[in-house]
Amino acid sequence: MNTFTDRWRELNWDAITLAINSKRPRDVERALEASKPTADDMMALLSPAGANYLEPMAQKARQLTRQRFGNTVGLYVPLYLSNLCANDCTYCGFSMSNHIKRKTLDAEEIARECEALRKMGFQHLLLVTGEHPNKVGMDYFRKHLPAIRARFSSLQMEVQPLTQAEYAELKTLGLDGVLVYQETYHQAAYARHHLRGAKQDFFWRLETPDRLGRAGIDKIGLGSLTGLSESWRTDCFMVAEHLLWLQKRYWQSRYSVAFPRLRPCAGGVAPASVMDERQLAQAICAFRLLSPQVELTLSTRESPAFRDKMVPVAINSVSAFSKTQPGGYADNRPELEQFSPHDGRTPSDVAAALTRAGLQPVWKDWDSYLGRASQ
Repeated sequence: MNTFTDRWRELNWDAITLAINSKRPRDVERALEASKPTADDMMALLSPAGANYLEPMAQKARQLTRQRFGNTVGLYVPLYLSNLCANDCTYCGFSMSNHIKRKTLDAEEIARECEALRKMGFQHLLLVTGEHPNKVGMDYFRKHLPAIRARFSSLQMEVQPLTQAEYAELKTLGLDGVLVYQETYHQAAYARHHLRGAKQDFFWRLETPDRLGRAGIDKIGLGSLTGLSESWRTDCFMVAEHLLWLQKRYWQSRYSVAFPRLRPCAGGVAPASVMDERQLAQAICAFRLLSPQVELTLSTRESPAFRDKMVPVAINSVSAFSKTQPGGYADNRPELEQFSPHDGRTPSDVAAALTRAGLQPVWKDWDSYLGRASQ
């Protein structure tokens, strides 16, 4: 059975990096004129040459975003269930080698968190845990997912990679989507940052979206963590290749792409490559031009000013008031954080900023076409 691993083995990182850096203005102009950009066009849009075309890229991205999504922007919030982790990763505050207090929420604590989030207006929830399958694995999910799903209209997860059968089971419990970021598509760089634990298995993680597609999960989220490899442009291109592969084979699923950059955390690592805000804007616009129908997400890792500027251009999903520790909403304890968010505005403040920009905040990930009853 073919997986993205087969395609990944055909992609030479160094050759792609050279090709991206060799693009010229005429290549960017050709990509901007394309009605259906190719992978080669994506190289041009991500290239250093493409940086000089940010304004026309943004104008076209805005047009495509409004055509596909109207003025709506979805609001979601992460709920951290546990900071237990059996992996040692250089860039994560939950890494097992970090001496932080560990916490896993029980049913009563989860209920308090859910109630706090509902009072803020959220209906679209992202469940997050550290990767500890023995203590925060399928038994834990089976126990708590149904009660959480009953309180919210849509539910996504960002946890350790699971099997196809496990994803199919979670779907029956109300799971709508899964985010699984590869972190970096450069295998050697990946190995340098994943020192112990199951996350060291590069290919098990790489093939997770294939298992999600075969399990019939409605939404699949992709992304790379900018700063782990020496070329953010090449990592972004690899995300694009992954997206195109999945869209062709698992066309029944929807897709989202996120753009996380390294943020300060306990035991954090210095970035191997730095993407500034202008370059981040370039990457976001490039993905909108490549795939007008894909959901593009911008989290509270980014500043309020940047989010307010970029959301009207190409973003159609944002988090708000994110707390990256278990118990963060009902009992704020910053020593448990995975990383420090940049945008700390309240949900009402984020919604007001969207409204001022002429956009419509949407608190629910509407799935009525799938036959789901609203909660």
